Amino acid sequence: MFRIRRVYDDITPANQQAIAQVQDILRAQFPFLSKRDIKKLPEQLRNPMKYRFRAILFIAEGVKDHVDGFALLFHAPALKFCYLDYISAAEQKTGGGIGGALYERVREEALDLETVGLFFECLPDTPELSRDPVIRKQNAARLRFYERYGARPIINTAYETPLKPGDDNPPYLVFDNLGQETELSRDKAQEIVRAILERKYRGICPPEYVAMVVDSFQDNPVHLRPPRYFKKNPVPIQRTTPLDKRIRLVINDRHRIHHVKEVGYVEAPVRIDAILDEIGKTTLFQKVPVRHFSEEHIKRIHDRGFVNYLEAVCTRLDEDTAIYPYVFPIRNRTRPPKDLPIRAGYYCIDTFTPLTGNAYMAAKRAVDCALTAAKQILEGYRLAYALVRPPGHHAEIASFGGFCYFNSSAAAAQLLSDYGKVAILDVDYHHGNGQQEIFYERSDLLTVSIHGQPRYTYPYFSGFVSERGRGPGKGFNMNIPLPENIGGEVYIKALEDAIKRIKKYNPKFMVVALGLDTAKEDPTGSWTLEASDFETIGRMIGSLGLSTLVVQEGGYDTRVLGINARSFFTGLWNGTYLLR
Repeated sequence: MFRIRRVYDDITPANQQAIAQVQDILRAQFPFLSKRDIKKLPEQLRNPMKYRFRAILFIAEGVKDHVDGFALLFHAPALKFCYLDYISAAEQKTGGGIGGALYERVREEALDLETVGLFFECLPDTPELSRDPVIRKQNAARLRFYERYGARPIINTAYETPLKPGDDNPPYLVFDNLGQETELSRDKAQEIVRAILERKYRGICPPEYVAMVVDSFQDNPVHLRPPRYFKKNPVPIQRTTPLDKRIRLVINDRHRIHHVKEVGYVEAPVRIDAILDEIGKTTLFQKVPVRHFSEEHIKRIHDRGFVNYLEAVCTRLDEDTAIYPYVFPIRNRTRPPKDLPIRAGYYCIDTFTPLTGNAYMAAKRAVDCALTAAKQILEGYRLAYALVRPPGHHAEIASFGGFCYFNSSAAAAQLLSDYGKVAILDVDYHHGNGQQEIFYERSDLLTVSIHGQPRYTYPYFSGFVSERGRGPGKGFNMNIPLPENIGGEVYIKALEDAIKRIKKYNPKFMVVALGLDTAKEDPTGSWTLEASDFETIGRMIGSLGLSTLVVQEGGYDTRVLGINARSFFTGLWNGTYLLR
């Protein structure tokens, strides 16, 4: 068994390991390839402008993340074509369906990119061009494979003219129209062929050779060789969301154990159901089971005494018991009350977030979900979603409140920060005071929050423009408080400012604290955002092109909660994959 996934860069250890294995396959399967060409692969992914092609690397990962094969695809957006540079299985892995799976994924990608088609070179299968019968038989097998998909050599051109007279096995230029009915015009073909020869073979093909080959394309439209090996209809492209492009979905499977059954307590289990019902109508998600993580991940961002207290007090409560803080010993922080229920106010910032028998377990599981989703990002997936409750962005280093106990977004950001700079974008109606306090003195995490003006919006004591960070973190916290009554237009303008700051910071990863309580008629907010606004917000965030983890925070109007979530993720997916 193997999975196909795209490798976008060499940032994470998983991607670094994958690229190294691809380079090993190149050395083994293409012995005449120069060391320089093999070594440049990571830079091709990082710096496409240098090579005038956008490099897209797909790998087939088998047992223990071993790379069993790969395909390297070049995309020329301006000319709207793709060129398949290499496709190969590893040694001892040929014949296992890897080549077919990779080629089908490449075709899917080329079609999604709205190209005229897919081009690549294939060695010839005629005695005139391939003298050795053994090699010629191998060449024929490859051409037979591609012909199943409708890909055939372009004929009546000089493309297969050897650079040096007498050279054997000059390649055909093969074209796959990806099942599209449009024909390839002569002018378009000449543009594409010039680009291939001048970019891929820069310094190898002299200008006069390039001109000769380009001028030899005279058929309009170009002609493909008649089918020689495969007489049936070509294999069609299955139009669905590829697995490697799906948003990795991690759901808190224990969220229902935390259910405060009191009138007016809007942070209820039905929130998760409402979101799942709507996003389940799309093909954008791939569910991933929750992994267990050590409590040490929580203690990296929260005070140990605070964490130990929550566990101790919650485990001593009955399942149906809820303790609300009512004593707040702010005058003497050095002497917390001995009685655990009374001590709640020592760690809490409000009077409406209760401690229950299952609050610790539910909050711990929410952190596990966020960390599981972060691991998916580190394993090379581009988008992940931790659908959790209780939320977490109001939980500070040593305090809970606002329905939040542990800061799941911050825990995930802390894990990702071990591998590169992280930007946290909080789009909840309420200020992300938790992330702000936890990372206030750090420059390796940028915290940005768009929220209601704290003069009238919970938590009231933070979220002001003047709060910009402290010490090494000064300038790395950005608050964008907005007026009490706004709609989508004002919000989008604020998001543009936030995105400019994130671009300037140039992070490797982004964590989005997704609050959907900015919606019209949400019981905890006063703004009027609608589904179309959430789609725009998602699209704008996706257009940053970052590896992005979304962690669910607020959103309490279950009539529209699911629709708004679906709109956001549709926009996020489109911005990430279709608009770049």
